[in-house]
Amino acid sequence: MDTALANLAGISRAQARRWIEAEQVRVNGQPCRPSQKIRSGDSLEADPPKVTSCELLPEPIPLDVLHEDEDLIVINKAAGMVMHPAPGHNTGTLVHALLHHCKDLAGIGGVERPGIVHRLDRGTSGVVVCAKNDAAHEHLARQFHDHSIGRVYFALVRGCPGADQGRIERPIGRHPRDRKKMSVRTRSGRAACSNWFIKRRFPKARCSWVEVRPETGRTHQIRVHLSSVGMPLLGDPVYGRRQSKGKRRLDRPALHAAELSFDHPRSAERMTFQVPIPEDIQSLLDEFGADEGLNEGRRDEQTP
Repeated sequence: MDTALANLAGISRAQARRWIEAEQVRVNGQPCRPSQKIRSGDSLEADPPKVTSCELLPEPIPLDVLHEDEDLIVINKAAGMVMHPAPGHNTGTLVHALLHHCKDLAGIGGVERPGIVHRLDRGTSGVVVCAKNDAAHEHLARQFHDHSIGRVYFALVRGCPGADQGRIERPIGRHPRDRKKMSVRTRSGRAACSNWFIKRRFPKARCSWVEVRPETGRTHQIRVHLSSVGMPLLGDPVYGRRQSKGKRRLDRPALHAAELSFDHPRSAERMTFQVPIPEDIQSLLDEFGADEGLNEGRRDEQTP
């Protein structure tokens, strides 16, 4: 479907996929999937998003750079930073910071998303890799598409499940009623798989520290999947529960991209980057651990 739409509309395949994922494309009046086959006689309709002019200007925003070379840059993204311009976020994004830091990213991977290969939600902290040329962008994007990228996340969730680990295989698509949300209850979802492992339970707080290794990279995948099995993230206003006021309040979903592994697009060397748990989540872990009477000397187990 994405290939056919790209050819018909004269757009890139990546852009066609974005239209489809936003349910702006229908086959025979129904939402479709990027991989769906087009048959003779099918009716194809598309409602392209309105083009908005958004001049991207470099902004001197500090970045926590983990690695940089002629092909790519790896960054420890802070929670609260938006990846690229979007309605309501025309400045202050990672793209604006990259344009200032790298100088020559214009147009790589798309006019409005130069350098961006994958995304972390605004509230998610952790490792992000960005491309500095078209060849690197294509190579990295292929690895994400083929699911050969290694990713490790850590999440602080509500609940203390009896099982020590689990596997969630539930397609994810747009919520049937709230189009701003994603859901496992959808007719047009894309296959998604997440593996989770309990690292520590905090019975008094009724919370758990969980490691998540996603095999796919759907929008809001970890937040949706964990919520679907009764383990919503602390601080998640969309897929979690309303927080009570108090010292344990978190201002963003308790999700951190702790590790990212990929093959370098030029050397083919396998590269792995790890970043520590940020202070806002770590302080909750320390607080919960103190309440449970755990030894502070075990704090190093909480970092990747």
